[in-house]
Amino acid sequence: MESSADGFETVRPDDYLLRLAATDEAQAYKKLAIAELGIQGGDTVLDLGCGPGADLPGMAAAVGDAGCVIGMDIDAAALAMAAGRAHGLTQVILSRCDAHQLGVADAVVDRAYADRIGQHLADPLGVLCEVKRVLQPGGTAVFAEPDWDTLVIDYPDLAMARAYARFVADRVVRNGCIGRQLPALASRAGLVVRKIIPMTSVSRDATAADKILGLQRVTERAASAGYFTPEQARKWLGHLAKGPFFASLTLFVVVTTN
Repeated sequence: MESSADGFETVRPDDYLLRLAATDEAQAYKKLAIAELGIQGGDTVLDLGCGPGADLPGMAAAVGDAGCVIGMDIDAAALAMAAGRAHGLTQVILSRCDAHQLGVADAVVDRAYADRIGQHLADPLGVLCEVKRVLQPGGTAVFAEPDWDTLVIDYPDLAMARAYARFVADRVVRNGCIGRQLPALASRAGLVVRKIIPMTSVSRDATAADKILGLQRVTERAASAGYFTPEQARKWLGHLAKGPFFASLTLFVVVTTN
């Protein structure tokens, strides 16, 4: 893995999504979100934006031999990885599909789960309407989304720290504030919001945080975009690498029914 002089990664690794899914923070919110789905034996479950399939084996075990898990993603490479993880799981069906136009009939899904895909979508409301369409009456849909405007990194110059967080929310992530927007969007789509659960992750290890936040890569982009100067960027990265380090981010798990 290529690293800078400060020890931060300069290139996003191919296994980024699997590595993210394996972190303690991701495991905590995933466990909660999937528990809120309430999967039962025989259910048909939609994992929308399943990526490399980190959640598919657990869902397959929950639905049992009589159930079905549909893993959908637009990324062919991610689906190839998912196929490897789901090898031998006859309950799992994988489909390459745009979330804006789900290739599923009306009212055939008992449970739907979408993990951090809303932040990347061109039309989040349209996708939520699609989820409502495929969900059976009384079915449950659970969404997990970060709100990047809640990103906090400790640094002596608060203006610099705020500029970095603002760049992430405004420029790096397509829908940087989707976490706070999701409940209203779900309601507009016709889903009933039953529960909103905030989950804040905290990191005091710069190397571990870098594997998720891409500190070096994002800092370089922010400097190029004029959010701060190259000299400020150099001092920022040097300080973060030297420590002590603190960063936090809030993700929202939104539980809905149809």
